Amino acid sequence: MRLHHLKPAEGSHTKKKRVARGDRGRGGKTAGRGTKGTGARGTVPEGFEGGQMPLIRRQPKAPGFNNPNKVTFAVINVGRLDEAFEAGDEVTRETLTAKGLVKKKRPVKILGHGEISTSLTVDVDAVSATARDKITAAGGTVR
Repeated sequence: MRLHHLKPAEGSHTKKKRVARGDRGRGGKTAGRGTKGTGARGTVPEGFEGGQMPLIRRQPKAPGFNNPNKVTFAVINVGRLDEAFEAGDEVTRETLTAKGLVKKKRPVKILGHGEISTSLTVDVDAVSATARDKITAAGGTVR
């Protein structure tokens, strides 16, 4: 084998593009870029995502942030409990839903607005400190 017998591997060496000038040559007029469009221009705008709505424009317009893990309670005051339940009744999410006091399927929280005179057994997801005090002062229990 001699030096003049050596050749590059098949497909590894391509012929150089023969560049012509003027609008009739291979690289003339639009220079192989086509007409108009992003590919014909020198730069792509910053943040351009190929026609997809850019991330900066997909964000919410209002300031702030909505936490997807935030727990939103269905709230009810002790004054409403006093009207809806008899003495000795048990207050749960199911009984509140059955009486129409809570409509959405959310955790229930009892707040302390209003007065309560009946003794109730309260078993819900959360109870405020003032509501707990009023319920126990009326002779009820909070679990």
